[in-house]
Amino acid sequence: MPEKHLIALDLDGTLLKDDKTISDKNKKVLRKAREEGHIVMIATGRPFRSSEMYYKELDLDTPIVNFNGAFVHHPRNHNWGIHHSPLSIDVAKDIVEALDSFQFHNIIAEVVDDVYFHYHDEKLIDIFNLGSPSVTTGDLRRFLKQAPTSMLIHTEEDQLDKIRKHLSEVHAEVIDHRSWAAPWHVIEIVKYGLNKAVGLKKAADYFNIPSERIIAFGDEDNDLDMLEFAGKGIAMGNGIAAVKNIANDITLSNEEDGVGAYLNDALNLKI
Repeated sequence: MPEKHLIALDLDGTLLKDDKTISDKNKKVLRKAREEGHIVMIATGRPFRSSEMYYKELDLDTPIVNFNGAFVHHPRNHNWGIHHSPLSIDVAKDIVEALDSFQFHNIIAEVVDDVYFHYHDEKLIDIFNLGSPSVTTGDLRRFLKQAPTSMLIHTEEDQLDKIRKHLSEVHAEVIDHRSWAAPWHVIEIVKYGLNKAVGLKKAADYFNIPSERIIAFGDEDNDLDMLEFAGKGIAMGNGIAAVKNIANDITLSNEEDGVGAYLNDALNLKI
């Protein structure tokens, strides 16, 4: 029996192809890995409502990291616990207030599976509607009543650095923020100290897997902490330069079954 590994998978740009599906090759490899005793889990910036379909498609029975570590739970074991670490509602409203001085398209606050839009935007509402959340539109300073799990600022590329600079200067001790790549120029904000590695460590401790037997895959800014925490941090071929620079290895792109290709060789799965 091979030594048991914990395999942590980012979704978008990593496990998922550009059309947001999981390839047959990746599914076969992950199934074989689990049959051989390895543990597979998802670690994503998405909320659970828009990652649950992939969890079920892979028939997983492991904890899942959502909102980049701000919400971690085990969908099939309610005794495992729910780890929810939202932002302070006062900080959230301070951020909205300060953004009046900057140019942005919208601010979205998510409270687990409830979504709040600062401005009405049919296109954004349609994107966030996966999983049928409760949607509220209106000035977040008035309508947001609960501490948000995550906040998103949708802006233009030339505004990203200005807004992030302000967030770092004013709220550095209480929030962490990172940006998404094109086509959506978005700044994501979570409570300070949260990232995918925090959730991955909870799962690793639960399964008693040391970091050297963790294999984590990612492609973006929000995967950096997780790849550094894992004994084997694997960058996707389509990943950003910062991810490739800190990774232990680089695999093929998400369009070329990079996850499956790497695991097939690394775990000697013979598929």
